[in-house]
Amino acid sequence: MKFTECACRGTVWTTKCDSRLDGVANLFSHAGLEHHINQPTILIKPNLVEALQPPITTPVEIVEAVILYLKNKLPDKRIIIGEGTGSTDYDTFHCYDLLGYIEMARGNDVELIDLNKEEWIMRERNDCPRWPQMYLPKLLDDVFLLSVPVLKAHSLSSVTLTMKNMMGCPPPAHYQQGGHWGKSSFHANIQDAVFDLNQYRTPDFSLLDASIGMAQAHLWGPQCDPPIGKIAVSWDPVAIDSYGCRLLGKDYTKIGHISKANGILGCAEPLEIITL
Repeated sequence: MKFTECACRGTVWTTKCDSRLDGVANLFSHAGLEHHINQPTILIKPNLVEALQPPITTPVEIVEAVILYLKNKLPDKRIIIGEGTGSTDYDTFHCYDLLGYIEMARGNDVELIDLNKEEWIMRERNDCPRWPQMYLPKLLDDVFLLSVPVLKAHSLSSVTLTMKNMMGCPPPAHYQQGGHWGKSSFHANIQDAVFDLNQYRTPDFSLLDASIGMAQAHLWGPQCDPPIGKIAVSWDPVAIDSYGCRLLGKDYTKIGHISKANGILGCAEPLEIITL
């Protein structure tokens, strides 16, 4: 389901996260997820920016809940988990190992891939001044991309939600410009960098884990107190990010990559928030 074809513009479904398994199933069912996946392969994209425990990274339990639902409803689909960590000290499989993904994937017969090492292809767009050329894994052309970010503030981009979660996709071979982070070139003019990236490829569907939340930064600092206690889904990447801004008490109009995407990649307002 492409955004331009989707009747769910600006719609977010949300529920309490008392049970991730039940909550994910309830949200996916109401959003009609299984009825609109036409690709043979589903790529689940968590946020494993570094090998740090949740809520900095996506909890393995919520990704497993996604897998169990998809296997039940769409048993003929191939399901893979893909991420490309930003660390220069270790690869993505170190994150997978430390955060429990290897054991979980083995138990559910799901493949893990390191997006940083996938075969890439170069795209060009004349409407992307920050990235007139973009290198992305070739496999992104042939999968249904299900993004599973966590709710976090960010020290440079103000928030990191589903659109910024796409920064796990570009290869460090093309996007490390010095420093100690594998995709450091995105730090220059970061708002335009994230927006242009999503013009090349944005999530097809998003599940936001807002069970806790990071209140001030993405790798350090206080957690949301009290915890937010919600999970939410949307077909619209701009809507889910706008909703995430609300949960963090932030104004999306002051966050460049979301405000630029409003009306182009999705709808930031008005939102239709359906509470289950």
